[in-house]
Amino acid sequence: MEGKLKITEVVAHIKGKEKTTKLTMKQDWPVRSIRGVKSKLPPSIPLITGQRVIDTLFPVAKGGTVAVPGPFGSGKTVVQHQLSKWADSDIVVYVGCGERGNEMTEILTTFPELQDPKSGKPLMERTILIANTSNMPVAAREASIYTGISIAEYYRDMGYGIALMADSTSRWAEALREISGRLEEMPGEEGYPAYLGRRLSEFYERSGNAIIDGTPDRNGSITIVGAVSPPGGDISEPVSQNTLRVTRVFWALDASLASRRHFPSINWLNSYSLYLGDLLPWFSENVSREWPEINGRMMGILQKEAELQEVVQLVGYDALPDKEKATLDVARIIREDYLQQSAFDDVDQYCSVRKQSVMMKLIMFYSDQVEKAISSGIGMDAIQNIPSKEKISRIKEVKDTELEKYMKDAMKSIESDIRAIRGDK
Repeated sequence: MEGKLKITEVVAHIKGKEKTTKLTMKQDWPVRSIRGVKSKLPPSIPLITGQRVIDTLFPVAKGGTVAVPGPFGSGKTVVQHQLSKWADSDIVVYVGCGERGNEMTEILTTFPELQDPKSGKPLMERTILIANTSNMPVAAREASIYTGISIAEYYRDMGYGIALMADSTSRWAEALREISGRLEEMPGEEGYPAYLGRRLSEFYERSGNAIIDGTPDRNGSITIVGAVSPPGGDISEPVSQNTLRVTRVFWALDASLASRRHFPSINWLNSYSLYLGDLLPWFSENVSREWPEINGRMMGILQKEAELQEVVQLVGYDALPDKEKATLDVARIIREDYLQQSAFDDVDQYCSVRKQSVMMKLIMFYSDQVEKAISSGIGMDAIQNIPSKEKISRIKEVKDTELEKYMKDAMKSIESDIRAIRGDK
C-alpha cells in the first residue's frame, strides 16, 4: 500500500499454510519476554572496535557480553562513545539509564553531528537512544534496560549486528532496590532484592550470535556492553560482582589513567577476556599468523614491567641489569605508543586490525634488536635514546595506505642506529 497511513492500519497480508496474517506498522511485544531464535552460534568472530587495547588484549566476540565497571570520571562514557562510533556493528542501541540530564543532552547534540565512518551519513541514522534520566520515574528506569534489549532483539531478527550500550546497570539496580522496598520484599545484600543476580543474568543472556527463524535463515547478533558505576569504585559491591559472574569480558577502568589523559583508560593488568582463546584463530587466519605469538609477548612484557616496578622502588632504576632495563623501555613504548589512543586525532581515533598488527610487529622488532645489542655487550643507556625510536611513536599517525613503506623505513632506521652504536664501541 502507498500513501499516508496510520501505524494501526493494515499495510500487508502474510499468507501462511493455515491462515492469513494482517500486518500493520505497529507491532507489540512484551519487553520482559525473550524473542526466540533458531539456534545460537559459538563465539568465533570478534567485534572489531578500532581501539587497540580492546582488539589486541581484551577482545569481545560478536554476540558477547562486557562489564565496564569504574568510578566517576574513569572514562566509562568515553569508551562507550568510541564503541558507538567505531564498533563493527550495523546498529547501536544506547540506553541512558538513570544518568544525569546533561550527559544525555550531550549525546543527543553530538551524535547527530558525528559522521558514520562506514556510510558517511550522520551517526544518528543507525543509533537508537533511550533517554532515561535520573529525574524520571523509578518504574521507567527499571523498564528502560528491557526496552533497549527488546529493540535490539527486534533488529537482530532482521539479520543485523547490534551493539547495546547500557549506561549504567547500577542505576537500574538501584531502581530495582527502590521498587522492591516499596513492595516490602525481603532485602538482600546492601538492600538490593534477593533476585538481583537472576535479573542481571536474564538480561545478559539475551545477547548472542544467533541463526534466526525465517525464510531464508538469517544471522544476527547482540553484543552487550554494560557499564557499572560502583559507589567509590568498589567493585566488591553486589551489582559489580553479579555482573562479573555472567559476563565474559572485564574492562577495568582506572581513574588514575584517565587523570593522566591516557584513553581508553582500561587497566591492562586487571582486565581480562575469556573470548581471547576463541578469537585468536580468527586473527591468525584473517590478519596475521604471528598475531597470537606477538599478542602473548606484549602481555608478558606488561606483566613483567609491573613486577620490575616493585624492584625499582626498592633498589632504583640504575641498579637493574640492562636486560631488565630493556623490558621497562619496551613496556613504556607499548603503554604510551600502542595502548594509548587519541579520540581527537583523525587518524589515530580508529585503528584497523591490519595497522594494529603492523604496529605490534614494529615494537617487537625493536625489542628483538635491543635484546641482540645487549647480548653483544652494548649498554641500555646507549640504546634508549636512539633517534629511530621516534618513528615507533609516530606510526600511530600514519595512514593505512602508507603503513608498509613506513614500517620498512623504521626497521632500517632501528638497525642502522644500533649498528652505529656497535661501531662506536
